[in-house]
Amino acid sequence: MKSRGKRIGGLNSKLGLPTIFILCLLFFLAGLFGSNLLSQDGSSDRSPPRLLESVEEEDGSMSHGETGEPGIASIPFQVLSWKPRALHFPNFATPEQCENIIQMAKSKLKPSSLALRKGETAESTKGIRTSTGTFMSASEDTTGTLEEVEQKIARATMFPRSHGEAFNILRYEIGQRYVSHYDAFNPAEYGTQKSQRIASFLLYLSDVEEGGETMFPYENGSNMGTGYDYEKCIGLKVKPRKGDGLLFYSLYLNGTIDKTSLHGSCPVIKGEKWVATKWIRDQEQDDD
Repeated sequence: MKSRGKRIGGLNSKLGLPTIFILCLLFFLAGLFGSNLLSQDGSSDRSPPRLLESVEEEDGSMSHGETGEPGIASIPFQVLSWKPRALHFPNFATPEQCENIIQMAKSKLKPSSLALRKGETAESTKGIRTSTGTFMSASEDTTGTLEEVEQKIARATMFPRSHGEAFNILRYEIGQRYVSHYDAFNPAEYGTQKSQRIASFLLYLSDVEEGGETMFPYENGSNMGTGYDYEKCIGLKVKPRKGDGLLFYSLYLNGTIDKTSLHGSCPVIKGEKWVATKWIRDQEQDDD
């Protein structure tokens, strides 16, 4: 009697289990190879798959928004004080930039004036501020120097350029000074203000052989409540160095005046002091 074998590939055969297993494996491999060939042929005219764009650039910078800037900027600074918040920026401007600003201002200098408190007069405040100076905006500078410095101040402070007043460029000769004062305006003394000064950036345009330091007599609360003589040059002193910057904040985060931000300019003893001051306000300013 003939036994019936299983039909495989249309043939009746007597096959053992090992033979069947080998044939199944061969059919599987042939099908897999054929499907790969078909997929390669079908995808030859397609664009390669897109890779997700990396968030970081080669220099480690991040992708930025419309108002951001490409690349990483490094502006070295030293915290000089937390009371008041004061930071020193070494070599903030180049010697060439400093000289350009001095040359632009030299022919425009006039005796520096004061914002008067209620009841004060020009006569009663003589001797408080004895420097000469001028105001200049970046739009007046055809060399582009003030714009470059202003842009860097904006990056260092993270306050938009539109919140800065025009540069007040000052010269202090021997014996000239600015007695201790606040840059912020107390409404009780100066009346209602449209906007308030929140920070000041001083760019030193020259070295000073002796004297001319920017002083903070109330640093960390020292000399407060002791009957301090506002004409004395004491406390934290910052020596002017050509190209260096000094940033300090006049207000606390809640908008009230930081009493430790009292500051002044010590008399120049030897040499000459040039400085460009940028006052920063809480409201946008007109570009005069």
